[in-house]
Amino acid sequence: MSLKIPYSQTARKFRGTFGLGSGPSGRIKRLRMCVTGLIRHERIESTFARCDETRGYAERLINIASRHGDKDKYAMEVADYWLLEKDLIHKLFKVIVPRYENHRSSYTQLYMLPKELPGYGKDMGVLELKGNPWPQVVPKQRETKYFLTNMLVDELRKEHHRTKRSPFVNKILETTADNIDIDSIQNQYIQDSLVDNDEGKTKNVQSHDNKND
Repeated sequence: MSLKIPYSQTARKFRGTFGLGSGPSGRIKRLRMCVTGLIRHERIESTFARCDETRGYAERLINIASRHGDKDKYAMEVADYWLLEKDLIHKLFKVIVPRYENHRSSYTQLYMLPKELPGYGKDMGVLELKGNPWPQVVPKQRETKYFLTNMLVDELRKEHHRTKRSPFVNKILETTADNIDIDSIQNQYIQDSLVDNDEGKTKNVQSHDNKND
């Protein structure tokens, strides 16, 4: 069963999670607390490494619960192990799983917070369940496309490019789709160009004759 998030094949070592020498048992205890907090509050804040490590176990827990349901013994054992607060087992199967019934991507979202100086000194992160009731971590950008000033600038830009196009292109764009005759337009453009060149040569000859006189 593959997860829908990138994850490392080797586990991170959380040194001194519950004091020096807490070892693997302390690491698992910390991760169980983080998973429990995530299911309870649907958003937690901790070090980025701890949030990233917790994310894989939370994704796995929700995946197993959604695939097997609350009638499966294995799914209930996994939920009972990872959720320290047993009332959250009901929330997992009755609230979280139905939310992602037709979900095709990851169940969680991970963000890295900006560093505060002076501060903790480590990269901090936010881990949340998608579809949670909290405000967005990254505010949605305002749509400014239809502001009056932006519309005027856009039309001015279009007019600038329109004036820089060749007469051949302008004639094609001004002609309706039903009446387009590329050959006649191209021939007309070539004739106009030849006339312009002949007029330019005539003017040059006349100016040269005037200088000689």
